[in-house]
Amino acid sequence: MSIEQADATGKAAESLPQLNRTVHASAKPPVRIVHLGLGAFHRSHQAWYTSQASDAADWGIAAFTGRRPDAALALAEQDGLFTLVERADSGDSFSVVGSIVEAVDGADVQRLAELVSAPATAMVTLTVTEAAYRLGADGQLDTTASDVASDLALLASGSGNPSTPLGRLVFALAARRAAGAGPLAVVCCDNLANNGTVARNAVAGLAQAWNAELAAWVEENVSFVSTSVDRITPRTTEADIAAVEAACGYRDNSPVVAEPFTNWVLSGDFPAGRPRWEDAGAVFVDHIEPYENRKLWLLNGAHSLLAYAGQLRGHTTVAQALADPQCLNAVESFWDEAEANLAGTAAGGADLQIPAYRAALLARFSNARIAHHLAQIAMDGSTKLRMRAVPVLQAERAQGRSGAAAALMIAAWIDFSAAADTFHDPLATEVAAANQLEGTERVRAVLALVDPAVAADDAVVELVSGLLGTFAAGS
Repeated sequence: MSIEQADATGKAAESLPQLNRTVHASAKPPVRIVHLGLGAFHRSHQAWYTSQASDAADWGIAAFTGRRPDAALALAEQDGLFTLVERADSGDSFSVVGSIVEAVDGADVQRLAELVSAPATAMVTLTVTEAAYRLGADGQLDTTASDVASDLALLASGSGNPSTPLGRLVFALAARRAAGAGPLAVVCCDNLANNGTVARNAVAGLAQAWNAELAAWVEENVSFVSTSVDRITPRTTEADIAAVEAACGYRDNSPVVAEPFTNWVLSGDFPAGRPRWEDAGAVFVDHIEPYENRKLWLLNGAHSLLAYAGQLRGHTTVAQALADPQCLNAVESFWDEAEANLAGTAAGGADLQIPAYRAALLARFSNARIAHHLAQIAMDGSTKLRMRAVPVLQAERAQGRSGAAAALMIAAWIDFSAAADTFHDPLATEVAAANQLEGTERVRAVLALVDPAVAADDAVVELVSGLLGTFAAGS
């Protein structure tokens, strides 16, 4: 594109109206859901499900950002509206989602407390990343983590606002208790096994460390709902913004691109009510663990394996990595191990349909029009592998098998941790220090950061050590 063409395109975009509730007639429902972790996935998933409910007019979302205010500032300019682009092999479809009625900088803890303590608020939903829960190897809150300790000091002194999503939520729950606003649900939508229990342990642990009476109130009044969430949602690009302008005739600074497929399984109580998410296909079950493991091991596990192996072999997207026979073979081998340890039927007799699920994943991953970048998936590996690789490895070894395919995922992560120019991980400093060691001691030290029990197994250390370098460029 020439400079003149680019200038003309920019002027044309400026002449378009900006998306808002005047351009797109949409009444604002009252805030009844507070969300922590405003990002693309929340908007393509929970916000979309809420907008599709038959009682959507009764359920507005106030969404708070995590680390930065950018997403809130951009959405606030559009009255919370955004365009969802469903990107299939056959083309794009466009729809406006209006369930977010307030977009707020996560640092505005006072506004968070106001909304959570309002009697109309029925739930808090979370997409704060796996690492944000700060649980130790024993499954309990690690109060020695620097950010947790800092928030505890702030909460205890009353002199400042907590900085982590966990600290902010506990602060807001204290405000709800003080207001006498009654019970509510906390709905965890992060990729963690039994994530409702994870959220409970994290929130209750921080509350107990701060104020025992608050912890008792949380135990009595807060329901923690477990969920399994699924919708591939890559980062939005400038090309995506231009595509919305061309197709829709308005400017949207915050569109979201997602695959057509979506899935949501939930288990738990909603003491103050909930939207009719089942109208959009959400499923409510009594026992969620089989569904969680199917998704965590087959989808998320394959994503992690592709993220590390694919980048080591020079690929940048999921579709590119899957087209590499060496990466594909590694995924299929890992799926074989995972499938061997997934129950054929879920509790209650629901068939998990593993072969069909695997086939659908291959089709979804191969959608080259969804540019799902491996660098995005690769973040926070020390936390993710704890749920995606370690359970399969341990289950295989308990059955007398090697678990080599799960071990290969861990080996690829170790190789990636040493080779990557940029390594995003909550334990990046510790991983870097461990990588200064040599041989099996290096592997043992890095493994210990993921799972101490695995690191203590000499046979596993030898297995992982022997798999290092599998995905070296040119191999």
